[in-house]
Amino acid sequence: MQENNAKGTDISTLGEFGLIKHLTKNIKLKHESSNVGVGDDAAVIDCKNKKTVVTTDLLVEGIHFDLMYTPLRHLGYKAIVVNVSDVYAMNAEPKQVTVSLAISKRFTLEAIDEIYEGINMACEKYNVDLVGGDTTSSLTGLCISVTAIGEADEDQIAYRSGAKANDLICVSGNLGAAYAGLQLLDREKRIFENNPEIQPDLTGHDYILERQLKPEARKDIFESLQDAKIVPTAMIDVSDGLSSELFHICEDSKVGCQIYEEKIPIDYETHKMAEELNMNYSVFALNGGEDYELLFTVPLDKFDAIEEMEDVKVIGHITNESKGKYLVTRDGVEIELQAQGWNPIKED
Repeated sequence: MQENNAKGTDISTLGEFGLIKHLTKNIKLKHESSNVGVGDDAAVIDCKNKKTVVTTDLLVEGIHFDLMYTPLRHLGYKAIVVNVSDVYAMNAEPKQVTVSLAISKRFTLEAIDEIYEGINMACEKYNVDLVGGDTTSSLTGLCISVTAIGEADEDQIAYRSGAKANDLICVSGNLGAAYAGLQLLDREKRIFENNPEIQPDLTGHDYILERQLKPEARKDIFESLQDAKIVPTAMIDVSDGLSSELFHICEDSKVGCQIYEEKIPIDYETHKMAEELNMNYSVFALNGGEDYELLFTVPLDKFDAIEEMEDVKVIGHITNESKGKYLVTRDGVEIELQAQGWNPIKED
């Protein structure tokens, strides 16, 4: 496991304040709105005439990640990405983040440095300021809590509740790849645990592994929508599977939907992994999670503009609520959608 380091520095030699100072000593603020960051009792943020959006995600060892195959640097990077993705899903621009860690005695200072290397890489890529957080000890494992703060003009914010009948349903990138990567990692882990002499075989699966271990938020799609002057009528990021996210939009907007299986974008490696596991690759897209693509709706008259947008596909349309939520299969059969995405609090 990544945190084991016999020659590493025991965190207790620094103490909490020493650790915080060590982790944040090189932070430089980039945004004018970040008045005061790390070093005071609280950060001070001035968004002037903008609306502020705030989101928090908690990543718990054994629930959200497995350190047998998750590099610590990737974990830190992913912790930031999943939060800024939520800000982009509001059609807002992320500006600041706070990071809190609960750390067990298994982790050395060098291991925590690796996590922060990933955190700092993501902050740099997405141009956000790290303005605060907390550290504490844990008796059970590693927990990372990130809060992201963004801003937008009031008339630019996209909620889940604005979709209207006949709106186009659009999605960025491709779906199911992160779930395919997770299935591969879990399979190889089980094989290794049964026979440590057998080394994991991950060749030919670079793309789906990266989508699981080091996902990216769709800053480029947010910027493309801004450039095209399109404000989605509803938007959400795909963290729990396409079907679950569609249910959120439909229920909040009080509408139905119809999507087409043949139009759902799925990468070749995802398709290949599904075949290896004797599964329907559409299930990966519908019920998998952690793709962090943007799912959004726009008025019908925006069709031409969406068609010109790189890496965005129209997969269906919004209907009246009375018509329900349906998937049209490749054979033309209508199947009622089920929200079967990942549920982190579901009992096994």
